[in-house]
Amino acid sequence: MSEILYPINPDRNVPWNDLPPLPIKKKLYQTVEVLEKLGDAKAALARLHGRSVVIPNQGLLINTISLQEAKISSEIENIFTTDDELYKAYSDKNIGATGASKEVLRYREALWSGYNYLKNTGQFDQDYFTQVFQEIKQTRDGIRPDFLNTTIRQGGSGPNAGKVIYTPPRGVAIIRNKLDNLVNFLNDDEQYRIDHLLKMAIAHYQIEAIHPFRDGNGRTGRIFNIHYLTNKGLLDVPILFLSRYILDHKDDYYSGLIGVSQRGNWKNWLLFMLRAIESTSNITFHKINEIVSIKDSILEFVKKDDRSFRNPEGLIEFLFTQPLTKVKHLVDTGIFAENTARDYLNKLCDMQVMEKKEIGGHHYYLNLELYRILSE
Repeated sequence: MSEILYPINPDRNVPWNDLPPLPIKKKLYQTVEVLEKLGDAKAALARLHGRSVVIPNQGLLINTISLQEAKISSEIENIFTTDDELYKAYSDKNIGATGASKEVLRYREALWSGYNYLKNTGQFDQDYFTQVFQEIKQTRDGIRPDFLNTTIRQGGSGPNAGKVIYTPPRGVAIIRNKLDNLVNFLNDDEQYRIDHLLKMAIAHYQIEAIHPFRDGNGRTGRIFNIHYLTNKGLLDVPILFLSRYILDHKDDYYSGLIGVSQRGNWKNWLLFMLRAIESTSNITFHKINEIVSIKDSILEFVKKDDRSFRNPEGLIEFLFTQPLTKVKHLVDTGIFAENTARDYLNKLCDMQVMEKKEIGGHHYYLNLELYRILSE
């Protein structure tokens, strides 16, 4: 009789209260294919980490890459906003933001509140997951109550659209027990000696399978991915553009999750996540290089111009921390007085570095090159 490596979900219409605890068996992840792809993913992530730590102003990355991660992760949940709407909302510090832009900015806030939570506590716990979820949804709600008949249904418009494909565990006590197991798996690297990238992928599946909240589980799980990498020292700040790959391969993402619960196919799921890490590490690495390169080029261009700019380094550095800038931003940060800030921004428009835009009766200045890089 062959060994059962992973007990699968026997009935997708019934709550999977017997979702297997972690860890999974070594045979499920110690395969030649998985280990080879693990090496590629680790190399790409290490290169990104090495590049990001030598940049003096981390704000160049923090305010730009994380904003795009928030936008793309939200698109996976069919929450769409334009770059212009998002950058305006961010520039205005979320004042007056509505609809999709507001939801995306909540995701970004959850990305940072969770990051700071782990910096303070040093490890994962149930409160971490609840806080991230509550930030995303702007709610005080917690674990799904016992009475909810939560199911995951097939999306799209095909013949199977609407069919139940998975029913997560039900009951607050059961969910909390499974979260306790997940937390122990994440924090105990002595008992569970699994490479961090594999551990992240395994834990991401477990979060989605537990499905602890009414809504926002997918976004909570994707935020967790980045927080796990920073918590384990594989990234200094949460800048990996991981959701880009998931959005581009959305069907593979969901089929990978279902493949584990219905067929115990951990190999395909792990390979998907490792490819995602490798691909998005390379994309983020090149975006960082492009941002830094054009910033330095514009700085030299401004320095050589006949029009005099006081503190050009501070000016250009600030203009690369967010795509849309207002005169008020430069004044509030103490870089320039109001008239000087307006004069300099208008000069940069004349030099084709910036573009002046009127949105909702207010004037904004768009960093054309930063906008281009982030939009690609």
